[in-house]
Amino acid sequence: MSAKIYRPAKTAMQSGKANTQHWVLEFDQEIPRSIDPLMGYTSSRDMKSQIRMSFETREAAVAYAMRNDIAFRVIEPKESKRRRVVYSDNFKFDRRQPWTH
Repeated sequence: MSAKIYRPAKTAMQSGKANTQHWVLEFDQEIPRSIDPLMGYTSSRDMKSQIRMSFETREAAVAYAMRNDIAFRVIEPKESKRRRVVYSDNFKFDRRQPWTH
């Protein structure tokens, strides 16, 4: 029984940072998923893979895993690099790309 602790990234549908400030503990899959031969549904008998626990801090998630003897790995979040964009650069005389409209 192992788990991963990570901070979720924002989805492509979000412009803000909602639901990205908490840390999540998810259990890894122990039993592989199987395909139902009649309907084609993908199913699993592994109930722990459905558990997703949220914590305020990384330290709280690590403490919970250590207290309950859960093997875990921490995945550090990747910070996004914000490119500095200035509106007045659109009208510079020495632009790298020609102005097409």
